Amino acid sequence: MKCVSWNVNGIRACINKGFFDVVKQMDADFFCVQETKMQEGQADINIEGYYHYLNSAEKKGYSGTLIYTKQKPISVFYGMNNEDFDQEGRLITLEYPNYYFITCYTPNSQNELKRLDYRMEWEEYFLKYLDSLDKPVILCGDLNVAHQEIDLKNPKTNRTNPGFTDQERSCMSKLLNHGYIDTFRYLYPSVEEVYSWWSYRFQARKKNAGWRIDYFIVSQSLKDCIIDASIETEIMGSDHCPVTLTINL
Repeated sequence: MKCVSWNVNGIRACINKGFFDVVKQMDADFFCVQETKMQEGQADINIEGYYHYLNSAEKKGYSGTLIYTKQKPISVFYGMNNEDFDQEGRLITLEYPNYYFITCYTPNSQNELKRLDYRMEWEEYFLKYLDSLDKPVILCGDLNVAHQEIDLKNPKTNRTNPGFTDQERSCMSKLLNHGYIDTFRYLYPSVEEVYSWWSYRFQARKKNAGWRIDYFIVSQSLKDCIIDASIETEIMGSDHCPVTLTINL
């Protein structure tokens, strides 16, 4: 089973940059999208052969998630059943007989860490939400954190910046210590300079001055099912590139 996750930084803009061609080319069983920045009906996002599920933010042109799947789920759940966190369209959960498939767009702590407290509350509640699920989990998305120094180009100068604070990194450690696996690092623990996001400024992508903040994370019980994980750095159309997981379920 092939799974893809991609923060497209606005799906309507990405459609004009070849989004549908990428989906067709990758031919995934699940293709997950973050930062859609659209409301229902603002663009034709139907793709033949896929069911799709969209969770839009109440605020127009902001946040949002989307899942395309070839396999119709038993149920679909939007958000975490918490009004404080469910207004920005950041979470979709699909239920299948033997697992849950989740896409997530974690809140950014923003400049000067203006939203760090909100982010910390989100992290605490999100882990409780994951723990409430009664089947193994496949989680993907833009989790807005570079976990280790190996996961970004310039760790020393970014130590207190959004996405690389001690608090955010600690939350990722807590998640992984709670029975979850970062699939890319599990398979490639020492691979360096492979990133999934680059700033649009300072020719960051050309210089490969990036961050790995997009993930596929799975329950520990699925460890032996992991076949491969990749970061598709050559695919353009956003300031992020797609990440993938191949898993045998």
